[in-house]
Amino acid sequence: MASIYHSQTLSVAVQRGPGQVYEYIYNLSNFPEWATSFCLSIRESGEKWIMETPEGPATIRFVEKNQYGVLDHYVGTLSGDENLVSMRVVANGMGSEVLLTAFQLQGMSDVKFAEDQGMVQRDLETLKSVLEGQAV
Repeated sequence: MASIYHSQTLSVAVQRGPGQVYEYIYNLSNFPEWATSFCLSIRESGEKWIMETPEGPATIRFVEKNQYGVLDHYVGTLSGDENLVSMRVVANGMGSEVLLTAFQLQGMSDVKFAEDQGMVQRDLETLKSVLEGQAV
């Protein structure tokens, strides 16, 4: 039987419609603007997107574009190992809620998991600031 990992869902409310939020996040060239604790830069290389991260280069790819607000994406090493990051945009009144579920993977310390959650929450707050600062 597979293990069940400890998880934490983090979120932020954004005063922009779900479609606008989804399109902005789905455009990987925007990643360095809001995922500042994780993505130092990003470039397209053939059919892959390669990010420079504090731990070195990593690949990133989204699941297929969809009408449900699903922004799940795979972050991996250049050798091909990947981890799924579960992310959604849902309607919240006249705006949106962006949700990301972080998992404490096998071998990850409680301290590292807490650090990762802090980074994700800061990035979500940056996303909110960027999107709410854009002209409509």
